[in-house]
Amino acid sequence: MRQSLRAFDPALNPVPLHLVDKAGCTEALGRLGSRAGEWAAANGFEAAVGQLLLVPGEGGSAAAALFGVADPEDPGFAAGDLARKLPAGDYALQLEGNARQETLLAFALSSYRFDRYRRPSTQRPPVIVLDKGDDAEALGILLDGVSLARDLINTPANDLGPAELAAAARELFAIHGGSTRVVEGEALVADGFPMIHAVGRASSRAPRLVDAVWGADDAPKVTLVGKGVVFDTGGLDIKPASGMALMKKDMGGAANVLGLASMIMAANLPVRLRVLIPAVENAISGSAFRPGDILDSRKGLRVEIGNTDAEGRLVLGDALTLADEEKPEILIDMATLTGAARVALGPELPPFFTDDEVFAGVLATKADETRDPLWRLPLWRPYESYLESRVADINHINTSGAGFAGSITAALFLSRFVEHAATWVHFDIYGWSPAERPARPAGGEAQGIRALFALLTERFA
Repeated sequence: MRQSLRAFDPALNPVPLHLVDKAGCTEALGRLGSRAGEWAAANGFEAAVGQLLLVPGEGGSAAAALFGVADPEDPGFAAGDLARKLPAGDYALQLEGNARQETLLAFALSSYRFDRYRRPSTQRPPVIVLDKGDDAEALGILLDGVSLARDLINTPANDLGPAELAAAARELFAIHGGSTRVVEGEALVADGFPMIHAVGRASSRAPRLVDAVWGADDAPKVTLVGKGVVFDTGGLDIKPASGMALMKKDMGGAANVLGLASMIMAANLPVRLRVLIPAVENAISGSAFRPGDILDSRKGLRVEIGNTDAEGRLVLGDALTLADEEKPEILIDMATLTGAARVALGPELPPFFTDDEVFAGVLATKADETRDPLWRLPLWRPYESYLESRVADINHINTSGAGFAGSITAALFLSRFVEHAATWVHFDIYGWSPAERPARPAGGEAQGIRALFALLTERFA
């Protein structure tokens, strides 16, 4: 994505790129000369949203480019479409103010391509040349974090198992001077993570817990927990083939917290950052955990298994307990957890849950400001009765709620493993863009982390 933006260079002669609406189209064309207006008329250009016009110059090269938006002063992410509509070349965005940085970000986000398994392309992409006043560092921090999350989600499970996910975390923290500890295989039981072990033990690839730390020990504690299920067959409650098609993205929570961690460390925020990732594969073998099993947990709660396809909340339960033990100021978990969240809000609007009213209000504001949409759902305590078990302390799925409130009851289950953190926030993300949209190419997606980074930056920096 960074390759779509080029540092300022006085030797370049980029094509001026104008964002125009219907009301200002005639004036904009007039500034380019009468021939530009004639060319626009001949090509039916009316500055409709998403419409592109290249005005020819001398020798057949483009003299200017015009792109239709609803509001040139506040184009939002609509201009991200330029990344796939502009021909190869260097362009100079003719836009000032706060909208400029946002438009540059949208263009770069739209330029992302996952090419690991493709032959190298010989086609040169369009590039926007930055001005001296552009904050290239801030853009780079966001782009690197989002790119990391997208790359990890898009990588198939044959190349991204628990070991590779742990290695990605270790590499990221090593770059920034952090440290990483990994608890693997049978050591999970000895170290007090029985649910992580139970979920991952059926796979030929050993389960593990990644525990990465960065920052000064006396700084405010910010802890991120990400669901790292590298592939989910559903276990013995096996998914149908259609349900497994996207299960390489079931580690999307882990990918997103690593993307957020990348931003935090690159910006050198004055926090003590900790990232916990239970990295497992929910496979099927003779050692797979079963419906009706009762598992111990690090918290001491005994958990009855209602369905082995709801494994994410189990591994998160042990990881959240560990995170909560040191009483962090902010504890955030992210997980591709429930289909119920998608039914309620669709793939583009992840819900979040918290009892911290102030944090929720600020986060909602940052989600709007960064165009990183989020929506708060309630931790509706009366629904805790849906998690009751006749034989254990708790059932891990909604067994008595007639299929209602699946995302809420999953959040309520997780809340049983958090009691000491000053603020706890749970995100039930999708981690995937099913269709191409401006700034959001189809495939693995970072959701919520730009809004969270903006909140953490404001709070700590």
